[in-house]
Amino acid sequence: MTSVDTPALLSWFERVGRPLPWRAQGTGAWEILLCEVMSQQTPVARVEPVWRAWLERWPGPAELAAAAPADVIRMWGKLGYPRRALRLRECALVVVDTHGGRVPHDVDELLELPGVGDYTARAVACFAYGQRVPVVDTNVRRVVARAVRGEAEAGPPSARRDLAAVETLLPPDREQAVAFSIAIMELGALVCTARSPRCDDCPLASSCAWVAAGRPDWDGPRRRVQTFAGTDRQVRGLLLDVLRDGDGTAPRAALNAVWPDAVQRDRALDSLLADGLMVRAGDRYSLPA
Repeated sequence: MTSVDTPALLSWFERVGRPLPWRAQGTGAWEILLCEVMSQQTPVARVEPVWRAWLERWPGPAELAAAAPADVIRMWGKLGYPRRALRLRECALVVVDTHGGRVPHDVDELLELPGVGDYTARAVACFAYGQRVPVVDTNVRRVVARAVRGEAEAGPPSARRDLAAVETLLPPDREQAVAFSIAIMELGALVCTARSPRCDDCPLASSCAWVAAGRPDWDGPRRRVQTFAGTDRQVRGLLLDVLRDGDGTAPRAALNAVWPDAVQRDRALDSLLADGLMVRAGDRYSLPA
């Protein structure tokens, strides 16, 4: 099996890696956890200003745990998937109550935190605590599929297989393993992209199995492209905006005005209530207190 040219990858990252604020020396585990949750299915450019605003208002888990849910939802703004905002507050409460206000460093303990999944737990363990653990996101899976297996796409995810594949590539030195994890993720984000990979700019091109094979097309099942316009997600966002952009409460008539399809609108409203992002009292809907 082809490996990855680690020195070339690390040298490339030193030259072109983005100076993202959560990569700065001294960034704490809570700041990194916050960034990783916000970055799920959300571009970095949209995350950075919200991340900065949250930390300015709530510097740590204790401050966020004490915040009102309505304020947390408002501060989440347009990042999408606003249930993550409430989960972050729930996470802060557990960090304060169970871990004395300090984000745990053990992957298994991290996985027990609300809103923290397999990727986020390992990202915090690696990037915040310098642990030699595989960190696998969509970008990493794609780079490994191309550079190591010679395939255009990674195919359906498998946590066990993907983690094992990346772990075999990690340098034995912990510090280098952390640098490798950051660099390979950055390569997938900037160069080895899904639709327009820039192989001429890739530090792994000379050893890439996919390039060596002539960059064959993917012959497996195609990943469905997610849409947004007209979906329940869009309707949920429009309904939540009525409360978030106003004083936090509105009559049903104001919500009815934002979307013409009553069946879809009611379905979106019911899901917002079920997720705890809205509460209802008679004919009025409000952000949670």
